[in-house]
Amino acid sequence: MGPNTTLDLAQSSTGFPVYQEHHIWRPLLRNSGILIGGTIILATVVIGILAPLLAPTDPYLTNPPDRLLPPGGAGYILGTDELGRDLASRLMYGARLSLAIGAVAALFAASIGLVVGAMAGFLGGWFGMVVMRTVDVMLSFPYILLAIVIVAIIGPGLRNTILAVAVLGIPYYVRLVRAEALSVRERDYVMAARALGCSTGRIIFRAIIPNAVSPVITAFSLHVGWLILEAAGLGFLGLGAQPPTAEWGAMLSQSRQYFTLAPHVVLLPGLCIFTLVFGCNLFGEGLRDVLDPRLRMR
Repeated sequence: MGPNTTLDLAQSSTGFPVYQEHHIWRPLLRNSGILIGGTIILATVVIGILAPLLAPTDPYLTNPPDRLLPPGGAGYILGTDELGRDLASRLMYGARLSLAIGAVAALFAASIGLVVGAMAGFLGGWFGMVVMRTVDVMLSFPYILLAIVIVAIIGPGLRNTILAVAVLGIPYYVRLVRAEALSVRERDYVMAARALGCSTGRIIFRAIIPNAVSPVITAFSLHVGWLILEAAGLGFLGLGAQPPTAEWGAMLSQSRQYFTLAPHVVLLPGLCIFTLVFGCNLFGEGLRDVLDPRLRMR
């Protein structure tokens, strides 16, 4: 336990005990991974939100005479793509899409996985067995392959991409929360709640889930980067966001045939994907180092 962090067992507003950490901001601000990763994520969020104000031109405005211009050419800071569209503008608008895809999909997966995992761990029996066998089957296939199958069935597009990567992210949280639930359900306050006749739903939502939130938050920050990469992969294969949408994976797919003529049209979207995923991973790893007591004691 760090010198600036204290861990207390207190009663929550629901009547069940939860772990509360005090002075948590100081370790967070001292962690280099959180600072660097958070800066990258925050910069991406700001650029995405302010894209209409920051973008030099309309990201969908074509100008064939200026196609495949290099960075700095004819007043284009980052050059143009194969249709003469300003790459800087398209990358700015793509920032909001790529980050939104990862965040929304991870939030959906975490919400469903948190409830299902808590129920599977607390209830056990046939329900827990069915849930975990389903999770095992889903995890036995390559992630991107299942995503391709789902998108091929429901059709390509931005919404369907979010749905596909979100559904395939649910097992990740189910396994994590179930492990926490198996531990929490044996604690004294849960046994006491059972003896007092508290309903199963009350115990799950007011004792099991609140105590499983901390590892889920850490997993969420790591999972966002992974889902951004998967969504970009689907976009690259033509199954994600469809042209002319300014999404980084779709931009890679549309421009890859021009790599030898104008490498920047491929390298710039790829560099944006790498930087954002790298930032999410740094932030998630730093958050895990701070929130996991076992890692802080090392």
